[in-house]
Amino acid sequence: MSEVEREFVSLVSATGQRNGAGFNTCQGLYHRPRGSYPRVAFIATHYNVDFSEHYLAPLLAERGFGFLGWNTRFRGNEAFFLLEHALIDIGAGVDWLKREAGVETVVLLGNSGGGSLMAAYQSQALGVTMTPTPGLQLPEAVHQLTAADLYVSLCAHGGRPEVLTAWFDPAVADETDPSSVVAELDMYNSVNGPPFAADFVARYRSAQVQRNHRISQWCHAELCRIRPLGMSDRAFNVYRTWADWRLIDGSLDPSNRQVGLCYAGDPHKANYSPRGIGLTNTLRTWLSMWSLSDSHCSGERHLQRIRQPALVIQSDADTGVFPSDAQAIYAGLGSADKQVQMIAGDHYLETPTDGRANAADMIAAWVTSRS
Repeated sequence: MSEVEREFVSLVSATGQRNGAGFNTCQGLYHRPRGSYPRVAFIATHYNVDFSEHYLAPLLAERGFGFLGWNTRFRGNEAFFLLEHALIDIGAGVDWLKREAGVETVVLLGNSGGGSLMAAYQSQALGVTMTPTPGLQLPEAVHQLTAADLYVSLCAHGGRPEVLTAWFDPAVADETDPSSVVAELDMYNSVNGPPFAADFVARYRSAQVQRNHRISQWCHAELCRIRPLGMSDRAFNVYRTWADWRLIDGSLDPSNRQVGLCYAGDPHKANYSPRGIGLTNTLRTWLSMWSLSDSHCSGERHLQRIRQPALVIQSDADTGVFPSDAQAIYAGLGSADKQVQMIAGDHYLETPTDGRANAADMIAAWVTSRS
């Protein structure tokens, strides 16, 4: 295995300039074998999680690749996310790999929530189909994105609207009151299960979708209401987002996961805590990221436009991404050359102890055979 060196990369993008405090819009770490300039490199980015020190970066660098753990302006700033500007920031990283790092083959690594983000990047780099966030204009720079050469999905959610809706608690009776409950839709009410009957699952899923649409409709109405007041946007909270019935019923979408566990621990406690995806939004961020009706962060619409070779890897003990998610991503890809592989481990491949190394070996072998 090669010794790894890291380089700090800090850039502005076409729509993001240097902050008054001194930091640039986009920042990350480029990992590569010491003294080497790989011709093949990965780039990994998330909607808001810092990927600069991604766990696969040193492992893939040890195997001879470059790896740019990359952050957009929305790192740690989910509440203000806008997809069009995130794609432009990712494009700055891809261009740096091509122009400055001497990379010939760029591999998009879509890990966890970043799966649909990187799919959206590749899709729009192949030709812009997205519309701007309501009330805004699509920047010209979206039309100038550089497409990548390969796509890897690793333990990835299908899309931002999809995962939030799947995790939604449809038993919320009042969006302004996180304690309000509609008993007949409460998955944490033992009267309803587990195990959950098919009719309950169907009603529950329908109510989850309806909740997403209600919030989207409210956002549009609220934008119209506040505009005459001289306001362009406002913030609001979305509560109770740890309520996917698969968390406590292992018979639904079965896998080797530990039932009764979510990424935040006990799902019931997490559901009534202030911790969760999509907790704080602006109206436009909701419509850009989370809305089933408006968001372009849905993986399905972008995956079908990807024609480059693609690899889908899913861990078998993941408590937040399930076998059906991986199969849906695989089926949705437009690539003729595509594979789906299951791997032992949890979401972050912290267990088993060789989980991350196994994933790195799998990805390295697949990329090497195609570059």
